[in-house]
Amino acid sequence: MRQTERGLLLLCCPLGDAMAGALSLAQARELSRRARAAGIGEEDPFRDVTVKDVRRLGYSEYEAGHIVSLLGRERQLDGYLLAAEKAGVTVITRLDNRFPRKLREQLGARCPAALFCRGDLRLLQRPCISVVGSRHLAQPGAQFAAQAGCLAAKEGFTLCSGDAMGADRTAQEACLSNGGSVLIFPATELVYCPIRKNTLYAAEGGFEFGFSAQRALGRNRFIHAMGEKTLVAQTSFGKGGTWNGSLDNLQHEYSPLFVFDDGSEGTRALCARGATPVQALTSLQALTPAQLSFDMQ
Repeated sequence: MRQTERGLLLLCCPLGDAMAGALSLAQARELSRRARAAGIGEEDPFRDVTVKDVRRLGYSEYEAGHIVSLLGRERQLDGYLLAAEKAGVTVITRLDNRFPRKLREQLGARCPAALFCRGDLRLLQRPCISVVGSRHLAQPGAQFAAQAGCLAAKEGFTLCSGDAMGADRTAQEACLSNGGSVLIFPATELVYCPIRKNTLYAAEGGFEFGFSAQRALGRNRFIHAMGEKTLVAQTSFGKGGTWNGSLDNLQHEYSPLFVFDDGSEGTRALCARGATPVQALTSLQALTPAQLSFDMQ
């Protein structure tokens, strides 16, 4: 791993300690910009950075001390990377050419500094169709999710989802059973995700963090950003991860959003905000956002 990648992990990853106070990617990029402008490290790139060095960049005494403490976690980083390797987890920073281009392009400063991955790394480079939806699906929504997974396999897309009960797992299993592949951003511990053929699990921040509502909501942007298109099998109006993730997508335009038209209030509300309703799913390739559809007659 290159020194720049190690520095990114030291600054931005908790390394097993949720209270470590790691920097955001935007903060790390600002620190790097200031350091380059001031020439910090050019005379000897391998010497330890001091509080005095960081203070020269315009940071307070407290901020400088915190940054230096993060950079001083070399031994902790080595131990963490070794534990990840033993658990079958590969760490890929955003500086690595294996890091998904879609996340860098669509998320910008909200892109994670690194992904912790377990499974088939090649799936990070495959075109994806994302599927999200309620945990408790009505039968029409379940059929829609299963059809999406089946079509993803047949049309050469990797199915991207979050492994939650309901729409996620219905689409994932349909895709795998038809010979497809799945990219999963779970909200639970990565080390407990089973290694399966044609499957990759990926997580932000670390590989051993358990479920939390914040973690579940945060991974939604990865799912929406990875998709060439994102399909919503079913959603509740005004609440839940599917609703919040879909609104975030519509606001930031991560991917074209298509919603199964089940006549529900949630569907009508998303369509009023720019999503495209879908009544019958026969081809993923043929799905076109409503604003790009023209009546040629």
